[in-house]
Amino acid sequence: MVLEYVSDPADPRLADYTGLRDVELRKSLEASRGLFLAEGEKVIRRAVAAGYPVRSVLTTERWLRSLADALGDALVYVAGDEVMSGIAGFQVHRGALASLERVALPSVPEVLAGARRVVVLEDLVDHANVGAIFRCAAALGVDAVVLSPRCADPLYRRAVKVSMGSVFSIPYARMDDWFGGLAQLRAAGFRTLALTPDQAATPLHAAGLRDRVALLLGAEGDGLSSHWLEEADEAVCIPMSPAAMAAGVDSLNVVAAAAIACHGLMTSVNLGSI
Repeated sequence: MVLEYVSDPADPRLADYTGLRDVELRKSLEASRGLFLAEGEKVIRRAVAAGYPVRSVLTTERWLRSLADALGDALVYVAGDEVMSGIAGFQVHRGALASLERVALPSVPEVLAGARRVVVLEDLVDHANVGAIFRCAAALGVDAVVLSPRCADPLYRRAVKVSMGSVFSIPYARMDDWFGGLAQLRAAGFRTLALTPDQAATPLHAAGLRDRVALLLGAEGDGLSSHWLEEADEAVCIPMSPAAMAAGVDSLNVVAAAAIACHGLMTSVNLGSI
């Protein structure tokens, strides 16, 4: 490691880490510089292990030792707790931030090759929800994630944090063409299932899940677009209890729905191998 001690939150060497409370500024900086931030020892380790080059690390004396073996010859800025909060604009509870370089994303055909279970996200704009869905997908055996062109960035700081680094462990790609994107999935041999709260749709457990399946999840609130619902091979739902429906609870949030649906996909793979 190359250690440099900093005592001023306005130190120009720390430009990668400043202004984190301004979401639009953060997104602009990350896109223009080709960087992203990882927070906390576990997430930083996963990013480094996944091959993302480290630009620098910002940490305190207390956390430096626990990270040392993972950082190689990285440039490390060491600051006190108060300076750290002043730089980041929020309390860094996990003691460390790392600035890492992005790498080129694979194409959609590349992430589909060899996959059996894929989750496709259409226009999810909430970074926390995207991160949580990546965590569900990685934990429950999904092979890859495909994003629509307008979907939130999985490498945005909050998405990375909520995913606990799962965005580094599951392959993903971004579509170039939203309108014709599902045709690309079908051309790769995938059956597309559109998850909807409509209880008239086929229950997920009753759909044919033993071949290659792409599960489509829509944006918070609005759900999938009418175009993708019409283009999908089949609309599927997670059955709600009659009591819940009577009480007006007719759907789940997208993260809860993703977790249940991914578990259903994993179960179907296991059953198919018996």
